[in-house]
Amino acid sequence: MYGFYQLFIYFYSFGAHLATLFSPKARRWVSGRKQLVARIKREVVTSQPIVWFHCASLGEFEQGRPVIEALKNEFPAIKILLTFFSPSGYEVRKNYDQADWVYYLPIDTKKNARELVEHLHPALVVFVKYEFWFNYIDAIYLKKVPMVFLSVIFRPSQYFFQWWGGWFRNRLHKITFFFVQDELSAELLNKAGIHQVDVAGDTRFDRVMALSKKVRKFPHIELFKQNSTMIAGGSTWPVDENLLLEVLKNTSSDVKLLLAPHLVDDNHIVFIQKKFSAFNPVLFTNMSDVIPENSRILVVNTIGLLSQLYPYTDLAYIGGGFGVGIHNLPEAAAYGIPVVFGPNHLRFKEAVDLKNIGGGYAISSEKEGVEVISNLLNNDDERKTAGEIAQNYIRQHTGATSKVVKKAGVFLS
Repeated sequence: MYGFYQLFIYFYSFGAHLATLFSPKARRWVSGRKQLVARIKREVVTSQPIVWFHCASLGEFEQGRPVIEALKNEFPAIKILLTFFSPSGYEVRKNYDQADWVYYLPIDTKKNARELVEHLHPALVVFVKYEFWFNYIDAIYLKKVPMVFLSVIFRPSQYFFQWWGGWFRNRLHKITFFFVQDELSAELLNKAGIHQVDVAGDTRFDRVMALSKKVRKFPHIELFKQNSTMIAGGSTWPVDENLLLEVLKNTSSDVKLLLAPHLVDDNHIVFIQKKFSAFNPVLFTNMSDVIPENSRILVVNTIGLLSQLYPYTDLAYIGGGFGVGIHNLPEAAAYGIPVVFGPNHLRFKEAVDLKNIGGGYAISSEKEGVEVISNLLNNDDERKTAGEIAQNYIRQHTGATSKVVKKAGVFLS
């Protein structure tokens, strides 16, 4: 099985290089890894203990972030090394001020893993959620470095728990400790003979609840909203934007849309402006004291602001549910607004839970989405009750960060 894994790594890297011919994201993925191990060995030189955090992308970073900041506060002498797999995480957070170094993760070859771990010799390594890179896991284990996985969710269908997954399952035994999000994940690990596990929950909840208490004023958005009811379209893709366009077409002029697309490159912003031209879009970066009277859509054409804008909205449609999976749902729920999302949400515990308790609404089609959102817009009591349920759910599930920091303290002492 190890040979198959090595082939997977080789072909993934080969595919990424081929994709550079037509994909800017692939070009960033490849160029960011050129001579990367040598660069890290040259730049990361310290006598202080290193805590290495690895995240796939931006969503996983938001799960690791509260732990990074709590550890820095608790152990000010440590140095933080932060790595990302994806350009969408690295490019946005490469200047994150709580990390001492930020890089892409070098490709998971045996040579890269051995060289990097030998050079860094970290005091602790923290992988966030699903970042199972097995050459790195082996190298870290051989150096007897504590290794923690954070905010993980395991499912019976995953390859670890299949009859043919013994090689992968054995790698899980090399991990020092797991912080999982739910009881099922803990049970699956226990059945596999792994007992170094705690059901801690999702560290993002600590982060989003803290953010919800620090409301920032945006006078231009207040001017745009005025007395309207405003929908947030969070991290939307084109299929989500089609749905929200239909919502505007089927609602009164006092309903407005704050749209924060997942892609904010110039081409996509122009595409959105054309698509929503009948509703006179205003770009966030072009806002002034004069808002066109007939404008019903504000396009947030910059990254990193969405979580601060939810307080101005009355309900949120979270994008990604008609693609690979929904984006950051807790960010919206923490502000006490109901959340609507597409069918591909079953891998996200918070989405399933909120759907079951009445704080979230799962839709399976554009038509159903328009109906659900329109109903919420027309029913103030239901909308407010659902928002309260969503916020209470987030509040009741905070505390994961303190559990992780307490355990990390044992490894760092």
